[in-house]
Amino acid sequence: MPAVSKGDGMRGLAVFISDIRNCKSKEAEIKRINKELANIRSKFKGDKALDGYSKKKYVCKLLFIFLLGHDIDFGHMEAVNLLSSNKYTEKQIGYLFISVLVNSNSDLIRLINNAIKNDLASRNPTFMNLALHCIANVGSREMAEAFASEIPRILVAGDTMDSVKQSAALCLLRLNRTSPDLVPMGEWTARVVHLLNDQHLGVVTAATSLITTLAQKNPDDFKTSVSLAVARLSRIVTSASIDLQDYTYYFVAAPWLSVKLLRLLQCYPPPEDAALRSRLTECLETILNKAQEPPKSKKVQHSNAKNAVLFEAIALIIHHDSEPTLLVRACNQLGQFLQHRETNLRYLALESMCTLASSEFSHEAVKTHMETVINALKTERDVSVRQRAVDLLYAMCDRSNAKQIVAEMLSYLETADYSIREEIVLKVAILAEKYAVDYTWYVDTILNLIRIAGDYVSEEVWYRVIQIVINRDDVQGYAAKTVFEALQAPACHENLVKVGGYILGEFGNLIAGDSRSSPLVQFNLLHSKFHLCSVPTRALLLSAYIKFINLFPEVKATIQDVLRSDSQLRNADVELQQRAVEYLRLSCIASTDILATVLEEMPPFPERESSILAKLKKKKGPGKLPDMDDSRRSVNGNTEHSENTDTTNKSSTHSFTDVLNLNSAPSSGANLLIDVFSESSASPAATEVSEENFPRFVCKNNGVIYENQLLQIGLKSEYRQNLGRMYVFYGNKTSTQFLSFSSSLNVHPKAVDPVIEGGAQMQQILNIECVSDFSDAPVLNIQFRYGGALQNIAVKLPVMLNKFFQPTEMTSQDFFQRWKQLGAPQQEVQKIFKAKHPMDTEVAKAKILGFGVALLDGVDPNPANFVGAGVVHTKTTQVGCLLRLEPNMQAQMYRLTLRTSRDSVSQRLCELLSEQF
Repeated sequence: MPAVSKGDGMRGLAVFISDIRNCKSKEAEIKRINKELANIRSKFKGDKALDGYSKKKYVCKLLFIFLLGHDIDFGHMEAVNLLSSNKYTEKQIGYLFISVLVNSNSDLIRLINNAIKNDLASRNPTFMNLALHCIANVGSREMAEAFASEIPRILVAGDTMDSVKQSAALCLLRLNRTSPDLVPMGEWTARVVHLLNDQHLGVVTAATSLITTLAQKNPDDFKTSVSLAVARLSRIVTSASIDLQDYTYYFVAAPWLSVKLLRLLQCYPPPEDAALRSRLTECLETILNKAQEPPKSKKVQHSNAKNAVLFEAIALIIHHDSEPTLLVRACNQLGQFLQHRETNLRYLALESMCTLASSEFSHEAVKTHMETVINALKTERDVSVRQRAVDLLYAMCDRSNAKQIVAEMLSYLETADYSIREEIVLKVAILAEKYAVDYTWYVDTILNLIRIAGDYVSEEVWYRVIQIVINRDDVQGYAAKTVFEALQAPACHENLVKVGGYILGEFGNLIAGDSRSSPLVQFNLLHSKFHLCSVPTRALLLSAYIKFINLFPEVKATIQDVLRSDSQLRNADVELQQRAVEYLRLSCIASTDILATVLEEMPPFPERESSILAKLKKKKGPGKLPDMDDSRRSVNGNTEHSENTDTTNKSSTHSFTDVLNLNSAPSSGANLLIDVFSESSASPAATEVSEENFPRFVCKNNGVIYENQLLQIGLKSEYRQNLGRMYVFYGNKTSTQFLSFSSSLNVHPKAVDPVIEGGAQMQQILNIECVSDFSDAPVLNIQFRYGGALQNIAVKLPVMLNKFFQPTEMTSQDFFQRWKQLGAPQQEVQKIFKAKHPMDTEVAKAKILGFGVALLDGVDPNPANFVGAGVVHTKTTQVGCLLRLEPNMQAQMYRLTLRTSRDSVSQRLCELLSEQF
């Protein structure tokens, strides 16, 4: 950059700034500024022959006045005139003024754009840099429209100076962030990747930032960057610090570039090429090894740079999730940081280990640090670190350590910061439910939770307790006894009164045999809390009282007196008054049988997922909740969900709520299969239909059907006879909105929200009816805009004939009798095939049950064979099916025989099932 001569010192500006600083009051400052503004205005208007120096000085004064917080309404034209100067200092002040004061709606924007174009075409690197900096600083849509096509040409031109390439890359990055739809993807994209090989590390650093952002939106266009990034990273991590002297920061070679390259590699799965993968593994091992070396400097800048590279390398290892050795090493390295004296390192270590806990390879290694994490929960002074410790305990929890972790969380809850109590309550409730083998422990845990932190126990928590107690006969008596004892405390939280009122109203009869918990004692205990409660709780208690009248006729008169009292019949709250009146009349006029019918025990709730997870997801924000699935992540980085997975959603804005609530009305005309399989439902020719995960769903109903760098599509489905319901979950894996989002299936599903926020998940429900037997599966076509580019995805939905199976139990005699009846040649299909997977008896049983038929034990004379029976339900007919699977362990082969009353059904079912073994 040219040196500034002494004549450019602008003494007048220095004097003005000194005067402002010496002002004793705000009024004096305003007076001095107004005097200067009048002087500048007269100079601009009066003397038409102002030289460049004077213009620069006065424009600079205006800029200073603006930065002091005063409005500037003139001088813009003089600043634009400075852009045409050939002096660097004058041009610089002109661009600085424009960057700060000129908005995108200014009438001068065309003049400014012309001046910028002239500087970009000048081939003077100094002027080109100033112009590029101005474009990036303003970053308006008008700037993007004017220069988005010009800047890429400058970036990849062979004769462009290195400093200009840096500025061009960063300018393009800025425009891509502000107006992504205006940055064209063209032939330059292939050439920009090769900047990773540039000799100048500054150019490589700027180019890496640009490529990373572009690769997140269009990963396929920048796949070639992986090999170049690995090669460049390898050269950096294996070099001595003296080799990259200009880019060595406190003995760490090019730390910023290393971090950016590692982030770029996180946009892609592990390299398929073995040599490239080996080289990348070697780089990551080298970074982990260097972390173990003694520090080369005691200065904090050295450790910061070294740890920045290390944490980014660990993030890449976690992202790939395919190298067990590296994952365990990363976990051990993070474990060392858990007791580091630097708070930030402890925080980052806990945060990274939360992600590691979800990997099947490193989960056990993470669990070895449980005591350290528990200690951090108790001793850390920083609340944010304690919160990360809670997150990690939640993520590392499984059946082996659930009771200990829940106990520690409950213990910490008594002294926890108020800001994180609600979150801890939700996590304890989720863990207690998910890993409860003995549901008496679950009931004890939740009641303890209400006792310790009742104010932070949301409705979702106590609703869930009641659902579980009602659905499990084995715990109802214990729950009634436990809440009865808990209510005897002098001070009970209102949430405990709600739970107690509901459970005693339903199951108080189970403990009424004990004189210490007789019906009258139960009623008096509940009613003693009545006057201390809010209106909703009083309403619930009134409902419990009328239930008592049904359960215990001997307390009917006592309860009627309470309902008849003025405090109830003339209550100021209309809800309480109405309940009291109606319940009193019901108890008076209804016979015992009618009363028993009206007030019978609540039926079991439909099996559904916990809405507590929705509450936690909403509190944590998109993408912040650790994976709670038992099956952990598979080696390719996707998550294989188990049958009772907890990671699906119901609403279009939040995840993890009650997806199996079938009370919602089915869509009209749910004649899905007729519409789905019509000729017009074929996907567009330009979009290849994804079938990669289709076979996995033959024997299961839940999981991830499609995933790429941008979008994850999960399914959860259930079938009853010829009807089905499928929940499709669209997860935005990026931080950018998906716009104009739509899905088409040539049916009329509930419309999806056209916008999916970054990191959010959205649900769509499909109602399905099997009209007749079929072989082709429907194709779901998805369209959305991401970063201005239109994305088309077609996914084959796993709606197969076996999904409409109803399992049928049969005796040995009935089975063989039916087997003979289906003896016609066209009714039997037999296939002998080589085993594709290890021949495991338990796995085979699970697959046959997942296929939909009943597994019949003791039917086949050979106990090693598998025999099953079921009925395929369609709208018009039912097709019985018998199957026999004969494994040959020595030859590693199977023989599958299927007999049904329809040859097309036999053929299709045989094709589907044989592929699973």
